[in-house]
Formats: sequence, structure tokens, C-alpha cells
Amino acid sequence: MTQIKICGLKNSSAIETAVIAGADYLGFVFAESPRRVRPEKVRELTKNLPEEIKKVGVFVSPTREEVEEIIETAGLDLIQIHGKTELTELSRPIIRAFSIKDQDSFYFYQYPHLLLDAPPAKLMGGNGETFDWHLVDQRHLPKEKLWLAGGLNSENVGEAIRFFQPQVVDVSSGVETAGEKDLAKIQAFCQAVKIADEQQRK
Repeated sequence: MTQIKICGLKNSSAIETAVIAGADYLGFVFAESPRRVRPEKVRELTKNLPEEIKKVGVFVSPTREEVEEIIETAGLDLIQIHGKTELTELSRPIIRAFSIKDQDSFYFYQYPHLLLDAPPAKLMGGNGETFDWHLVDQRHLPKEKLWLAGGLNSENVGEAIRFFQPQVVDVSSGVETAGEKDLAKIQAFCQAVKIADEQQRK
């Protein structure tokens, strides 16, 4: 079963919709972004979240101190890091994001989770851009810890699952309209993932 992460959440209606639709991970952005949210608000929004739904904090080139403080304040379960970092270990598991511009050496990084994303525009992540999937040499790709992002939506996520067989698909702008989370698009994305998984099993 492909797991689902809905990222860039800021309000209770989007969170509730994501949970009911079948999301496994909820992403909260703490880097410069229109989707940025305060750690205190995340704790408040997720205080009644089912235990099996995990909260992911998204950072760009953070310091250890910054991350650990927000982990405690927001109550995070995993940490997603974009940009430059020397952090390889924190009090929560790291999802290391790699922007795919060309063949990269991400295969050899010893992180528990690897996220493949499109090259950044002005801001990291959530740009709605896909990357050339054929640039990734899948012969050495650790599928058991692969997370996939980069312009995913309900129309292309099925193809992405068939191409990569990732553990997790990660969406932000693909479930938005005019920069805000669209509840119908969240539902459609989660349904498309389920359909793709069913087709894979046939």
C-alpha cells in the first residue's frame, strides 16, 4: 500500500479532510513559504489527531536547535529537510529531500527516508513542478525508504506509483486552488492513490 502525505496544511478543515480521505502523514511547513505555520498552531490543530497519523515538520537548511525546539512545541513525529544540511540525526527520524536536476548521489545517503522532489523555484517545495522521472537510476534506488514529490496531483499520481513504487507520495500544491487547500482535490488525490494500488495488485 502506498502511503500518503498531504503537505502545507494550515487549518482544521483541510486536516480533517486529509485524515478521513486516508492520509498517513500531515505536513506542516516551518520554512519561508505562504504555507508557513506557527508551531503552537500545529499543536493546537493536531491535539485530537489519531495516533497512527504522523506529523511531519518541513524545514529548509535548519539548525539543530531550531528543529529540536519546534519538535517539542509542535509535537512532531518526523522531520523533512530541504536545502543544505549537515544534520544526519535528530530526536525524530529525518526525511532528506533531494531536488532532482540531474543524476545525483542521493543513493548513498544514510537517511531513514529519502524524498525525491522537483528542483526549487524561489522557495523549496510545493511549486507544482514535476521533474524528469527518467533522470533517476532506479537500479540503486532504495524503494523501501522512497518518498516521492514534485508536481503530483490526482491526474498523475497513479502513473508515478507505477513508475517508482514509492513508499509514500507527497502532495501540496496539487491539492490546492488559488494557493489554498481544496478539500475536493485532497479527496480526489487520496482516491487516485487507492485506485493505483488496487491496479498494481491485479
